[in-house]
Amino acid sequence: MTHEIKVTHDLRPLFGPVRDQGSRPTCLAFAASDAHAGVREGWAPLSCEFAFYRAQQRAMRPPSAGATLPHMLDALRYDGQPDESGWPYVSTSPTDAATWRPPASPGPLFARDGQQSPASFAAACGHLAAGCPVMLLIALSASFFTPTATGVVVPGAGEVPQPSLRHAVIGVARGLVDGEEAILVRNSWGPGWGLNGHAWVTEPFVSPRLFALATLGGDVDVPPYSVAA
Repeated sequence: MTHEIKVTHDLRPLFGPVRDQGSRPTCLAFAASDAHAGVREGWAPLSCEFAFYRAQQRAMRPPSAGATLPHMLDALRYDGQPDESGWPYVSTSPTDAATWRPPASPGPLFARDGQQSPASFAAACGHLAAGCPVMLLIALSASFFTPTATGVVVPGAGEVPQPSLRHAVIGVARGLVDGEEAILVRNSWGPGWGLNGHAWVTEPFVSPRLFALATLGGDVDVPPYSVAA
């Protein structure tokens, strides 16, 4: 299946290669970390492991559970995160949460303010038009796993969102797919998904599935202490 795609706002040049979260529940850490890296000058990937750890410490959740958006935003704002090399991503969940700790000296920490916005397709498009990548939290359904060859998610007849399949991606472009408003999302499932890790989702797909939306603002200083320490 081919589609006519017209790109109107494209923020992909802000980002480097897509990454792969593997089997861990770290999609929000990847979305937040890459959104953070994308709004910094130049592209240098930031430590997803550090952001996920700090968010889980704040929420008192284990590494086997997914992160929550408020705690992830707090982690970026109050704890910051180092470069990826400061605490490289671990491909498998820690078997002993007690030993899951950041390095003693992960390097400089970069923090950024973030805020939730109304969770609507129109709001997401507005942020992209203003040059701001947007974190989208959506409930998945079957079609999301298999975009078309031209990188479009096309839901099947009667397909409905599955609330148990929650996922976070980054909106990085805006445009039209076959004349319909659409957003290009950057995923964290490696370059083999969609078109080099990206796919277009249209308003009819997004609107019934979108349950949270957030953007990142200016950089801030990391406080001299951390409530998550």
